[in-house]
Amino acid sequence: MPRMPKRIKFRKQMRGKLRGNATRGNFVAFGEFGLQSLEAHWISARQIEAGRIAAQHFLRRQGKVFIRIFPDKPISKKPLETRMGKGKADTDYWAARVKPGTMLYEIAGVDEAVAKQAFARIASKMPVRCRFVGRRLTV
Repeated sequence: MPRMPKRIKFRKQMRGKLRGNATRGNFVAFGEFGLQSLEAHWISARQIEAGRIAAQHFLRRQGKVFIRIFPDKPISKKPLETRMGKGKADTDYWAARVKPGTMLYEIAGVDEAVAKQAFARIASKMPVRCRFVGRRLTV
């Protein structure tokens, strides 16, 4: 089932702008390898879920998949062949705002070759270009 917030303060949001690069959530924090976005986009809850299913199906209960983005933005859409006016439409789906550099998924407990293959499957489901990154060790 796609993810969505349990409750929100306001039912509808304005579209907003996706400017600049990610300053938070842009490094591998939980796993050993990560999938990082290279473009700005809205990623729907269904796309996030499709990536999760693809990774878990490929890994076959090895390792752990961490999802680093959450769809908290309501996207509204008017029905087809509806006249203008009559207020803003109802929420059609939920989306996560993703900027360049945002870490989308992380994997722990598997070797690099398996993680690369799993992330290749996830990246094919995403609407943005992605790259494979490893954990940076700090001394």
